[in-house]
Amino acid sequence: MIVEKYQNMLNAKSVIRNLSERATARGKEIGYENVFDFSLGNPSVPVPQKFTDTMIRLLQNEDPMTLHGYSPTLGIPSVKEKIAASLERRFGVPYRAEHIFPTSGAAGAIAHAVRCVAKEGDIVLGIAPFFPEYHPYIDLTGARLSLVPADTENFQINFEAFEEALTPQVAAVLINTPNNPSGAVYSEETLQKLAAIMTAKSEAFGHPIYLISDEPYREIVFAGVKAPYVAKYYANTLTCYSFSKSLSLPGERIGYVAVNPACPDAAMLVNMCGQISRGIGHNCPSSIIQLAVAECIDETADLSVYETNMNLIYDTLTDLGFSCVKPGGTFYIFPKALEEDATAFCTKALDYDLVLVPSDSFGCPGHFRMAYCIDTEKVIRSLEVLRKFAKEVYGA
Repeated sequence: MIVEKYQNMLNAKSVIRNLSERATARGKEIGYENVFDFSLGNPSVPVPQKFTDTMIRLLQNEDPMTLHGYSPTLGIPSVKEKIAASLERRFGVPYRAEHIFPTSGAAGAIAHAVRCVAKEGDIVLGIAPFFPEYHPYIDLTGARLSLVPADTENFQINFEAFEEALTPQVAAVLINTPNNPSGAVYSEETLQKLAAIMTAKSEAFGHPIYLISDEPYREIVFAGVKAPYVAKYYANTLTCYSFSKSLSLPGERIGYVAVNPACPDAAMLVNMCGQISRGIGHNCPSSIIQLAVAECIDETADLSVYETNMNLIYDTLTDLGFSCVKPGGTFYIFPKALEEDATAFCTKALDYDLVLVPSDSFGCPGHFRMAYCIDTEKVIRSLEVLRKFAKEVYGA
C-alpha cells in the first residue's frame, strides 16, 4: 500500500519551490531577466578558484579509488581532522576528528542530529521565524516540532515564550543563526541567556536538553556584526554546518555535524550518527567532495555581493515606509508587508513580476522574505519596479 503521509505531502509542497517554479515559467514567457525572482535561496556567486583548482588537481593526481570509492562510514579521517582543526583555530573549541561527522549538507546534518537526541513523541523546540523545511526534517522522525513565537522587534528570541514552551517533553532546541528568513544574527547576550535557561531547565527536569545549531550562513555576516560561535556557550550543542553557502556549492551536498567536545557523550553521538545513516540513506557523502572542501577549509567564495544587495534593498524598503529589521547576515531580508495578509500582498506583487515569499510558512504572519542572492544589476532594476508596485497599489 502507498504510504499516506508522503502522499498527503504532495498537496503541501513548499511555497518557496512553488513560487520559484512559477517564476521560471513566467521567465519563459517574458525572459527570465525581466522576472524579479526573490524566492529561492540559491547562492549566486562562483566557487573560489582554489576549490576548482583543487578538484582538477585531485582528479589528475589522486588514485581514482580514493576519489570515487565509498568513504568510511564516519567520514574520511583526514577530512575530519582538518574540519576539527579549523573549528578549534577559529573559535577556540577543542574539537578532534572523533567529534566530526561529515554529512550530505546541513539537511543531512540535522537529520542525524535530531535522531541522535530526540525519540518518537519528543518535542523539538524551534524559534520563529524559521526555515519551513524544519517540519519534515523533524516531524517525519516521530518527534514533533513546536514553535516559539517570534520576537518581531529584532528577531532575537522571545524568552518569555521560550521559557513557557520549555517543558519536560522537550528533548532539543533547534536554532538558526544567522537566520533564514530574517537575516538576524543572535547576539552574545542572546546566546548566554539561552544557555543559562537551558542549563537550569535540564537540571530541573533531570535530563539534558540538547541544542541543535543550524549554521549554513555562518560566514555571511555583514560589517559591524559579530556572529558568536554557538557551541562556546552551551556544552550539549550539536552544530550542523553546510559548505553550500560559504563555498557557493549547494549542489555538492556536503556538510557536517560537530558535537561539542564538552558534551559528555560527544564521541558516542558521532558513532551513533554512523548507525543512523544506515537507516536514512545519508551515509558516505562524496569522497572527492570531502577531500576538496578539506583543502579549502578556511576559504569562502566572494560573499561581498550579498551585503551590497542587502543595503540597496534595505535602503529602498525603508525609504518606501516598510518596517524592516536590518539583516546582520545571510542573503535574506524579512520586511513587514504593506497589508496584514502577506499572501495577498505577495500575490499582488506577482502582477509586477516581483516574486516575494509570504511569511506564513515561516511562522511569522504579516511579513515577506526576499532572497537577494541575485546579480546586483538585477537588484537595481527591481527597485524601480518595487517602487512602482508600492506606489500604485498602496500609495507608498
